Amino acid sequence: MSHDTDKLIRQLSLVAFLMAERRPLTARDVKGNVEGYSEMSDEAFARRFYSDRAELTALGVPLHSHRDEFTGEELYTLRSENYFLDRLDLKDDELAALQTALFYLDGKFAYAEPLRLALQNLALGRPGFHEARTDTAERVRVSAPDYSPELAGRLSKLESAISKQRTIKFSYWSPQRDKVGERALNPYALRLDEGIWYVVGQDLDRAAVRTFRVSRIRSDIRFATRRERDFRLPPEFDVEAHRVPRPWQIGETAGKARIAVQGDTAWWVHRTLSDAGSLVDGVFETDFANVEPLAGWVLRQNGRAIPLAPKALRDAVSDGLARLRDGHDGDVPVLARERRIEAHSDRGDRPVGPIAPERFGVLQALLAHVLSACGEGRDARLDANDLASRFSIPREELQETLSLLNLVNFGGGCYTVYAEVDEDEGIVRVDKELYGDVFRRPPKLTPLEARAIRLAIDYVGPTIAAEAHTPLDRVRKKLEETFGQFDLPRVPSGDAEDVEEKLVRTLSDAVEKRLVVEIEYLKEGDENPTTRSVEPYSFERELPVWRVHTWDRTADGPRTYRLDRMRSATMTTESFEPRDGFDPRYLHEQRIARLWHSPVVARWKLERGARALTDKAALSEIQFKTDEWLLSEVLADAGETIVLEPSDMRASVAARAKELQSELGVTTRRKRPAARA
Repeated sequence: MSHDTDKLIRQLSLVAFLMAERRPLTARDVKGNVEGYSEMSDEAFARRFYSDRAELTALGVPLHSHRDEFTGEELYTLRSENYFLDRLDLKDDELAALQTALFYLDGKFAYAEPLRLALQNLALGRPGFHEARTDTAERVRVSAPDYSPELAGRLSKLESAISKQRTIKFSYWSPQRDKVGERALNPYALRLDEGIWYVVGQDLDRAAVRTFRVSRIRSDIRFATRRERDFRLPPEFDVEAHRVPRPWQIGETAGKARIAVQGDTAWWVHRTLSDAGSLVDGVFETDFANVEPLAGWVLRQNGRAIPLAPKALRDAVSDGLARLRDGHDGDVPVLARERRIEAHSDRGDRPVGPIAPERFGVLQALLAHVLSACGEGRDARLDANDLASRFSIPREELQETLSLLNLVNFGGGCYTVYAEVDEDEGIVRVDKELYGDVFRRPPKLTPLEARAIRLAIDYVGPTIAAEAHTPLDRVRKKLEETFGQFDLPRVPSGDAEDVEEKLVRTLSDAVEKRLVVEIEYLKEGDENPTTRSVEPYSFERELPVWRVHTWDRTADGPRTYRLDRMRSATMTTESFEPRDGFDPRYLHEQRIARLWHSPVVARWKLERGARALTDKAALSEIQFKTDEWLLSEVLADAGETIVLEPSDMRASVAARAKELQSELGVTTRRKRPAARA
C-alpha cells in the first residue's frame, strides 16, 4: 500500500476512533488504538500525528484540542454532531437546480469532481431525488477559455500544495519574454479572473508576491522539499488585493490617460470598467503602465472613444492606424512556413479520478453512501457500474477503492463496513459492521467541495435561480449559512455583475414561459442603443461573457446578444411558439477569416489556437458572423493583425482606418512600412 493510501486510512480511522469514544483522548490513547500509529516510534508518531491533525483541520474536520489542567497533557475530541453535514434546508427543486449546474459544467469545470461529491452528500438520504437532466440544462452551454484536463490536474496539485503549505517548483512560460524559466513558489491561493485561473504566492527567486496564470505552467508541479510544511500563510495576505489588472495596467503605473467616450458608450464604460478608472462628464480617466494595450482598447471602440492625453497614447493610436492602413492596402503579404511546436510535457499533471485533496472526501462520501444503502439492515447490493460512475472511480479501480473502506476502523478490531465487487453479477455486496452506522450520515463538505459550489454559483448562478424559481440571494444565503465555517465570502460584485444577474433572470424566465422580450442593446460599433423584440431560446456562458441566442423579430432572423452590452430587458405578455428547425444554440451562416499576426502579438495568439510560423509570426482561422465584430477584433491589435481572407474585409479595414484618423483627430506622424511576414 502506498504512503498516501496508508495516510488516508490512518486519518479516517483516527476520525472514527475519536467519534466512537466521545471523550477527550490523549496522544497515547491514539497511538495505542488507531491502526497505523502503534508500530511507529514515539518520534515518528509525534511527527505523523501532528501532520494528520493539520491536514484533517484543513479538510474541514472539526478536531478540537485543549490542555488538561491537572496532567498538562493535550486532549483531543471530535464530536460526531460537528462532523456530519447539517440538514441544509434546500428544497428538492433547488437541489435539482444545483444538479443542473453540474450538468452545465461537467467536462468544462476544473472543480467538477468536488462539485459532484458535494451534491452526492447533499442528496444522500433524499428519497425520490433523481439526478436527471432538467430542461434548463439543455438551454445553457458553458465554455471556459482555459479549461483542459491538464488544467484540472494542475489545479489539483496546487490545491494540495496550498493546503499543505508546501513550496513548489515548475517551469513557466512568460509571454513578455517569450521564454520558459524555472520558478520556486510558496503558493498562497488560487483565484479566477475573467474565466482564467491564477495562482498567487511568494516567488522565492524574486522575493515578492507574484501571480501566475496556471495554463502557462509548462511542466509537472513538484514539491521542492520533503518537509511536512515549508511556509505559513502571512496573516496580512489578501487574495483580493491581487486581482489581475486590465492589460494596460499590468506593471508599474506610468501615468494617467484621458479618453472621451461618445454617447451611450459612457454608460457601457461605467458598467464594465469601473474597476479600472473613473468617468466624469464623458471622459474616462484610467491609470496605465503600458500605453500600447490602451491604444488597442481605444481602437477596438471603432470611433466611440477619442484619446485626449497623454500625447504618447495619441501617438500609439496614430501609429496603429497607420499600420492598419499599410497592412491592408495592396497585396496579401507572403507567409513564412508553419513551424512545428513540440508539445510541452504534462507528465504527472493528468488527473486520475477526483482532485487529489478530495481523495479523503471521496472515501468519506463513498462510505456514507454504501452504509446509507444498507438502511436499517445489515447488508445491501449495489450496481457496480453505477457506483463507479457516481464517484468518478475508474471501474477497474473500484475494488481497490472499496478495499480501503474495509480498513477503516474504530480501534480494537472494530471495522465499519465490508464491501466487495462481484464481477460475475456486476454488483457490490455490502455488509455493515457493528459500528458502521456511525458513518451512515453524510459528512460536512470539505472546503474544496464548498468552494466548488461557490464557483458553480458564480459561473451559472443566475440560471440556477431561474431554475429554482427563487431569488439567487436566497440560494446563496442558505449555502453560506451552512458553509460559513469555510470562510467563503462572496466577492463584492460590481454594477456589471448585478445588472447581468437581473438580465439572465428575466431572460431565463422568458425562455421557460416562451414570452417575447424587448431589449435595449448597444451594438459594437454603434453610438446609441436600439430597442429590439426577441424570442429568447438559450444561453451561452463563455467565461466571462454571457450570451443569449434569440430569434430577433425586429431583424426577422437569428441573433446572439452579449449581456454586457444589453442595457435593459423587459418581458412582455406576448407568447411565441418555438420555430421549426431553428437551432438557437449555434450561430448560423458563420464565415471563416484567415488572420496573420505579427511577432509582437503572435505569442498571445498561440494561446488561443493560432499556428506558429517560422519567423515568429502566427496564422489563425476564426469563425465570425458579422463584419463589425471582425473589424473590432482586428482594430484592437493596432495593425499587428492583418486580414488575409475574406478579401473584401481587407479593403474595409483600410478604409475604416483612414476614416478613424480623421474622426479621432490623429494624423499619421510618418510613413510606416507595411507589415511583412
